[in-house]
Amino acid sequence: MADNLAGTLGLPGTLGSLLKAARARLAAAAVADPALDARLIVEHLSGTTRTQAIADPECRVDAGALAAIDAALRRRIAGEPVHRILGHREFYGLRLSLSAETLEPRPDTETLVEAVLPFVKTTAERQGECRILDLGTGTGAIALALLSAVPATVATGVDISQEALATAMRNARELGLASRFQVLKSDWFEKVFGRYHVIAANPPYIASIDIENLQDEVRDFDPHQALDGGVDGLSPYRIIAAEAAGFLEAEGRIVVEIGHTQRQEVTDIFSAADYGSAGVFRDLGGNDRVLIFELTKP
Repeated sequence: MADNLAGTLGLPGTLGSLLKAARARLAAAAVADPALDARLIVEHLSGTTRTQAIADPECRVDAGALAAIDAALRRRIAGEPVHRILGHREFYGLRLSLSAETLEPRPDTETLVEAVLPFVKTTAERQGECRILDLGTGTGAIALALLSAVPATVATGVDISQEALATAMRNARELGLASRFQVLKSDWFEKVFGRYHVIAANPPYIASIDIENLQDEVRDFDPHQALDGGVDGLSPYRIIAAEAAGFLEAEGRIVVEIGHTQRQEVTDIFSAADYGSAGVFRDLGGNDRVLIFELTKP
């Protein structure tokens, strides 16, 4: 059966040959990283590992897996991001499920986690607890990464999308973090209550007019609500700077991800709201990516 289906699909039925064929199909379609994407698709849908491919390349792949791999390759060739096809992505060592209403977490955002982590640890040690508010939580990536790294933390993930909140809560349960994580449907601070040691956000920061110029994989598959930062891309920062003080503990921190050209503009917005800079951090590409602020007036 597998051999017959393999012939119909143009895919070989052994693991090693299947990986080569999948890579060739993606390369022929000019997919950016055909070897990696082929491996991710084949391993996920065949239930195999990289070690198996090396140790047992003649391992047979069943008919159902071949059909699923063929369908996934077609979707990838059509432009759908590989992690959307798989339904999950790794972030800070955590496997996070995705949904249509969540931004796909990317390595640049791990910079935010690393940037604020020392403050979270210090606060938890000093206060016995660190309370985190994650605005626009999406998959829950930022909050869950911090919860996984520091046991004495609790977090609230805020989002305007109920589907995103359901995805974040599912991720928390799957990671064993649900007892320290709660979600809240709110338009920014509208329904938020209490005070937090850390207010974190990877807000939409693309100018509305620039959405159509984004890479196809971003423009066509990431939710526009999580991308569009208003006319100049800075609207969310103005909201956070204007309203956060009422929810921030004394000596607390606000940490935000920014577009790589927005450092001065975002700094000016927070400065006008009586915040001073407590850190600037660059991503793996050397671009300004994360800013930390603290109140300069009580």
